[in-house]
Amino acid sequence: MIPVNEPLLNGNEKKYLNECIDTGWISSEGPFVQRFEELMAAAVGRRHAIAVCNGTAALEAAVAALDLAPGDQVVMPAFTIISCAAAIVRCGCVPVLVDSDPVTWNMDVGKLKEKITHEIEIKKNNKLKAIMVVHIYGLPVDMNPVIELAERYGLKILEDAAEMHGQTYRGRPCGSFGDLSTFSFYPNKHITTGEGGMVLTDNDHLAERCRSLRNLCFQAKKRFVHEELGYNFRMTNMQAALGVAQLERLDEFLTRKRRMGGRYTGLLTGIDGLELMPPRTGYAENIYWVYGMVLKDEVPFDAEEAMLRLGRMGIGTRPFFWPMHEQPLFRKRGLFEGEHYPEAERLARRGFYIPSGMALTDEQMEEVAMAVKKLMMDE
Repeated sequence: MIPVNEPLLNGNEKKYLNECIDTGWISSEGPFVQRFEELMAAAVGRRHAIAVCNGTAALEAAVAALDLAPGDQVVMPAFTIISCAAAIVRCGCVPVLVDSDPVTWNMDVGKLKEKITHEIEIKKNNKLKAIMVVHIYGLPVDMNPVIELAERYGLKILEDAAEMHGQTYRGRPCGSFGDLSTFSFYPNKHITTGEGGMVLTDNDHLAERCRSLRNLCFQAKKRFVHEELGYNFRMTNMQAALGVAQLERLDEFLTRKRRMGGRYTGLLTGIDGLELMPPRTGYAENIYWVYGMVLKDEVPFDAEEAMLRLGRMGIGTRPFFWPMHEQPLFRKRGLFEGEHYPEAERLARRGFYIPSGMALTDEQMEEVAMAVKKLMMDE
């Protein structure tokens, strides 16, 4: 089986992990944590970076730091991982969904504008407080219209750049936009710490809020006297050591991933019934976090069946995200009743991605491409 992801850990990872063990700094108190934070802040162009235990924790801390009131609303894409909506719901707030762009698979900024103007200008909705931007799979959201909307209506922006290590929007690093931004360092990301995440901001107050929330809201003078409930979201020194070693190679990894994406595109272009990832837009070049594809409507089977068939040929795959408005747990809570987002639904049912990990070889890519061709020829 060719795995859907395998990280590349042949740099300074062992050296830095051994340093943690030799010095005894294996908890969140070690020096690699601060070093990783400083390097990430510099790479993205932010003043503050707060390392946490995973990307979901980064979202949870970021949403909590905004101090939204129960019932406040946050606009977000319908098509994304559940962590995004969960962070909003756990704070007592309400997600407001926007459908996907059919080309980039990101939140459709045209529909975002329609949703926000309808809610605020027509419905006179004063509960709408923030926009959660989520960059999906390899291309970023078109940020300029988002920023214009946020400024016009006084909305906060939370930028989820979990999949965007090294990506830029019009030359500016993803993760540098909005009031807060977040990253994930899961093993399938360009930069991995095994598990891990990061919150970044230019705002001193928000940075201090995130640091406090990350660390159980301990107080400086009376450590075990609490005014607020926080979380144990700390990143260990060993995780951070991996992150530092990985970050040293970000440019190399980015070049590698773009070459892989270009190779897959060359091997798969022209296959009837497949919609491939676009290599670029007018504002960004694809970084191919994963290599996704969507089965066109005329293909008589869906993504689930395609993945089963590829699995029998020894090819690992993963499904696309399932839309938030179709999540059973949110339906049980009475959210999104009667709502439909056709593009998000299409992507979920017709989309999947093939092996895309950093350690993937050219020979494996050729084997994957041959299997995909066979899949589509046997339809």
